[in-house]
Amino acid sequence: MDDASSALQTLERDLREIFGGRLQSLVHYGAHAHKAASHHRHGHHGAHEPALVHALAVVDTLTADDLRKCARRITSWHDTGLATPLMLPAAELNRSLDVFPFELSAILADHVVVAGKTPFDGLRVEPADLRWACEIQARSHLLHLREGYVETRGRDDALAVLIVRSAPAWASLLENMARLENRPADVDEVSQLVGVKEISNEEAVKIFPAYLDAVVQLTKHVDTWGDVK
Repeated sequence: MDDASSALQTLERDLREIFGGRLQSLVHYGAHAHKAASHHRHGHHGAHEPALVHALAVVDTLTADDLRKCARRITSWHDTGLATPLMLPAAELNRSLDVFPFELSAILADHVVVAGKTPFDGLRVEPADLRWACEIQARSHLLHLREGYVETRGRDDALAVLIVRSAPAWASLLENMARLENRPADVDEVSQLVGVKEISNEEAVKIFPAYLDAVVQLTKHVDTWGDVK
């Protein structure tokens, strides 16, 4: 966590230089999720990447000049382990809840205010927006997984790449399902591959049938939500 604190201090300093008093809040989010993912990956033999530090900056206004100044600093931010920070004018935050229900509900559920005031007082994501977004995410994941499999042309090495690249989206879907149903997130072989750079061809061939079946079953489950009022 020391590395994260150092990276966030650097980000706060730079953002204050850019926005001055227009910086309302700086929030670190996803810390708990990253710890859990790191724990799962320790037992995996594949090479993996360190978790990035994610942050949200809420500002009074966001101009093209602000973005240019941020762009000049992005390389140094990445070098400290920061993901590209989200930047959002305060007036847009409430209006974004129904458009990005997963992303913002995840931030609401797992965040620490680094600087400024708490930006989320009185905000909540509606369950109906989560259900709709979850159905879209599930159907999209199944569609693109099938498409990706066909595009492997039967090559096991391409299948391995497909599984690794799709793992973050699958883990995100499982987390969103769990949040919506108020239960712990499921953890399977694919969701544990978040951050892993590669797996063997043999492992890919072994994992894929159960992975595809899990996505099919989850999509069928989501389809029953159409009756929920």
